[in-house]
Amino acid sequence: MPEKETLERAREDEREGKSPSTQAGEFVREEMHHIREGKHGASSTKQAIAIGLSKARRAGVKLEAPKAGKTSAETRKKAQHDIRKGQTSRNRRPSAKRSRATSGALKREGRSAASKHNLAKQARSAARVRGPRARQKAAMKAVQTKGKAGLKRAARKAAHTRSTHRRAA
Repeated sequence: MPEKETLERAREDEREGKSPSTQAGEFVREEMHHIREGKHGASSTKQAIAIGLSKARRAGVKLEAPKAGKTSAETRKKAQHDIRKGQTSRNRRPSAKRSRATSGALKREGRSAASKHNLAKQARSAARVRGPRARQKAAMKAVQTKGKAGLKRAARKAAHTRSTHRRAA
């Protein structure tokens, strides 16, 4: 069950007209916090993100299931099931035995899935899959939403990153 603050933040994003993926990001963020706090672990960063997206769909975020060919049929089926769960209001009590088994299995997993290094690695690999045009488009959008001060800060950070990488090479 997502925390109250996460649900509120996601609803606020919806009110502000932000995309479903931005709303779902709040749930993914919560999941990363849980792993960092030691509440449970995850076998990979991808799994941690998937758990967050599943929670978002079940909470009623209008996030579509991945298109055929993008992921396995099993993943699509699970996403569609989560979407249906998020649209119905029938509150059946979850199976205690299944909940215990799931949380027990996650507790045995490692905590490095939410590390900055692994998150950055996942973001880079996801961006590579999307291609250079999508990366360019995302960068241009970021420039428009940052504002002048944010843009200056980002440029300074990029220059610093470049200089440290030059020194390391």
